[in-house]
Amino acid sequence: MGEVIDKAVDRLGARLKGYEGTAKFVMTGEGTIIADSNGVREGDGPADVTLTASVEDFRALLEGRLKPASAFMSGRLKVDGSMPAAMKLGAALA
Repeated sequence: MGEVIDKAVDRLGARLKGYEGTAKFVMTGEGTIIADSNGVREGDGPADVTLTASVEDFRALLEGRLKPASAFMSGRLKVDGSMPAAMKLGAALA
C-alpha cells in the first residue's frame, strides 16, 4: 500500500468503527479503500455506496478542513449508490 492509502485506512478505521454496510472510497489516481463489517482496508469490490474525490479533497475531509456536504454540493465529492449510506458516512467524516 502507498503511504496516502495507509494513512487514510488508519483515519477511516478510527472513525468508522461499527459501520454497517459496505462503502468504497476512491481516491483519484491513488487507490481504493473498502469499509465494511470486517473493518477498513485497501481494496475494491461491490459496495452500497461509493465516494470519489481527489487525494487532496479526501485529506481535507479526513482532517476536518472540508465538510462532506460542502464537498458534495461543490462537485468535489461524487457519490454513487445509496444516499442514506452516504449520509451516515458524511456524519462519521464530519
